[in-house]
Amino acid sequence: MGRLFGTDGIRGVANVDLRPPLAYALGRAVSHELVGAGGSLVVGQDTRRSGGMLVAAIAAGAASLGSDVRVAGVLPTPALAYLAGTGDFAAGVMVSASHNPADDNGLKVLDSRGLKLDDPAEDALEALIWRAEELGGPRNAGIGRVVDAPGLVDRYRADRLRLARATPCDLHIVLDCANGAGGATAPEILAATGARVDVVHNEPDGVNINAGCGATAPASLVAAVAARGADLGFALDGDADRLVVVDRQGRVVDGDQLLGVCALDRLARGALPGGILVVTVLSNGGLEVALGAAGGRLVRTPVGDKYILEGMQVTGAGLGGEKSGHVIVLEHTSSGDGLVTGLELLGILGRADRSIDELAAAIPLLPQEQRAVVARRKEQWEADPVLGVAIEDARTRLGANGRVLVRPSGTEPALRVMVEGTDAALVAELADGLAALAGERLH
Repeated sequence: MGRLFGTDGIRGVANVDLRPPLAYALGRAVSHELVGAGGSLVVGQDTRRSGGMLVAAIAAGAASLGSDVRVAGVLPTPALAYLAGTGDFAAGVMVSASHNPADDNGLKVLDSRGLKLDDPAEDALEALIWRAEELGGPRNAGIGRVVDAPGLVDRYRADRLRLARATPCDLHIVLDCANGAGGATAPEILAATGARVDVVHNEPDGVNINAGCGATAPASLVAAVAARGADLGFALDGDADRLVVVDRQGRVVDGDQLLGVCALDRLARGALPGGILVVTVLSNGGLEVALGAAGGRLVRTPVGDKYILEGMQVTGAGLGGEKSGHVIVLEHTSSGDGLVTGLELLGILGRADRSIDELAAAIPLLPQEQRAVVARRKEQWEADPVLGVAIEDARTRLGANGRVLVRPSGTEPALRVMVEGTDAALVAELADGLAALAGERLH
């Protein structure tokens, strides 16, 4: 059996792979390992219909070992991280599959600092999950109390409103809430900058989260920005921890260019510790060139925002992120937060008095192609000799300035292939070829 925890918690199809007994066992494991009898756990969810079912199971598991549980209701993942890190809680669990389709769900465990657990801590929890029923439990007087606490999100709202009011803005922005958890807080906070905010896709019904909208499907936001003559478009994902930006021309701003704009602004202001930007191995080589030319330095980590944060902690960096739109601005948050990213960008635009498309143009990117291949045996790709030879051949054809990265997805049954180089046609040819071969060999 494979490892339960992927790059972003435990993921699966709700009520199929990810069922209440597993959530109950996780609740018991978290109580035993992180919270303890008499301690408090905070639990939240996004807008998926399965969320309430899984929250109830987690709460029951934790209470059965004597931990009190505060059920915060629907709120963004960064809000849950804020509560876990600044409130009276020993840990937090967020029930969300982030940008995944509505049928999926996930369980993300955070420690008392609001940080995702490192691999050894997740391994310890996983070992407890498999023997959760062996942990015993108290009688009635020692059972934990489960209390609905929807007002907890107001702590997060107040903090982000403070940041928004310190970021004056007079732009016209279209905000896509992905029918997700960000809709409960994002419109009010963004409007507190003074911006004119048009809100779309903020009618969650339990099954429409991320459906044709949000950060993974920005086409409708592109159309809305163009139709309304807006200056900017912001798209959150289902749990609001990432942000995709659309410029005034209706073009999606590349995530690496967004990171570069933030890094170059901070570098120029002396607000980028060590001149370092932490990114994953997927980030474009053009970003590395642009940052290096300005006197900065790129540090790469494995894919996953928890590895970004670990890299920031090791290097002392204050800014890091993924090209998918996860950005960590350590001055304001220890987790990816789409709203904080948006406010950071609005501050930059105000200081530069230039549009995002003009700023992004200063970071030319190398041709890069990514492919996702459905692969039942995704973990076995390194052992396949035919695929190995094809990968090495691709690297040889790309030359010194090219890169090939193959990795199993941490959240889906897929193998991900990335090819980068100076020749766009060759990059696309090699990406298609490697993806097709991987599909044949690992189906």
